[in-house]
Amino acid sequence: MAKLIDSPSIIKSVGTKPKVIREYIGKVNSDTEKLSIAHMSSPRGWSEPGQKPEFHEYTLVIKGVLTVHTQNEIFNVKPGQAIITYPGEWVKYDTNKSDTDYIAVCLPAFCVNAVHRDEH
Repeated sequence: MAKLIDSPSIIKSVGTKPKVIREYIGKVNSDTEKLSIAHMSSPRGWSEPGQKPEFHEYTLVIKGVLTVHTQNEIFNVKPGQAIITYPGEWVKYDTNKSDTDYIAVCLPAFCVNAVHRDEH
C-alpha cells in the first residue's frame, strides 16, 4: 500500500554550525529501516566530525559545494554531481566553501548508533 509523506521531520544536526536536516523517509519520519532520504541545507563554514558509518551514503548536490574527505582523497562535489561512500570507510563532510543543499540517501536508514563519529 502506498504511503504519502506530507512533510519531513526536522532532525537535530551535529557540527560546527546549525544545519537543517529534513528527513522525508527514514527511521524518524516514516518508520522506515531499509533506507533514509533527507534534504540537507548546510551553511558556509559547517563541518562535522569524521565517521565510519555502517551504511552506504549516496549524496546528490543541488546547490553549493560539499567537500567530502576520505582517508586518501578530498572531493569537492558540485551541483549536479553525486558521491557514494561505503560502510566502514572513514569520511568527513563540510561546506566550508559555500551554503550548500544536497540530498542524502542512506542504505540502510541513517541511525545515530550506526554512524560511529570520531571522538573529539
